[in-house]
Amino acid sequence: MSAPPALQIREANAHLAALHGRLAELERRLGAAEGTVRGQAQSLIRKDAELRAALEELQAAKDREIAALQERLSSSEETIQKLLNQIQEKDDLILQLKHRSQLLTKICRSRPALDNLLSYVAEGEQLGSISESQSSSNSPIHEGLQETDCMANQISNNKDFSLSEDELEEQDLDKTLFGTTV
Repeated sequence: MSAPPALQIREANAHLAALHGRLAELERRLGAAEGTVRGQAQSLIRKDAELRAALEELQAAKDREIAALQERLSSSEETIQKLLNQIQEKDDLILQLKHRSQLLTKICRSRPALDNLLSYVAEGEQLGSISESQSSSNSPIHEGLQETDCMANQISNNKDFSLSEDELEEQDLDKTLFGTTV
């Protein structure tokens, strides 16, 4: 075997030196790229930790807000229930007041008749005290009483005028209460 010529050895050495330089350059660039990747990885890890912390804070804030809204909802429901109870009480009071108003209206409509009735009762009481002192049954006072009693019977038997059921009950009650006074 023969030795390679010196020119080939020099060219091979130059080529190896160029490869060695290229390799050194690539290793340097690789080191720089690895440093950059490490820096980016650490930056991503920090950002991930920050985002996780922010996400946990948002979750906690959302949970607090939900709890506050649930508390407000519960309070509002209690207030609504109280208001509904007050409305029911007021409705009951309105019904009572309407009934009383109707009774007062009936009383006001019946007042002239009641005034007449009371005046007749008062007159009857006066006649009663006079009739005791005069026990004669043929006296003009006794005849007046018979006429008044007869007129009351005619009015109660007369069906030409209309009375409501309440007025009929009141009329029966009046007969019961005032029938024995005269």
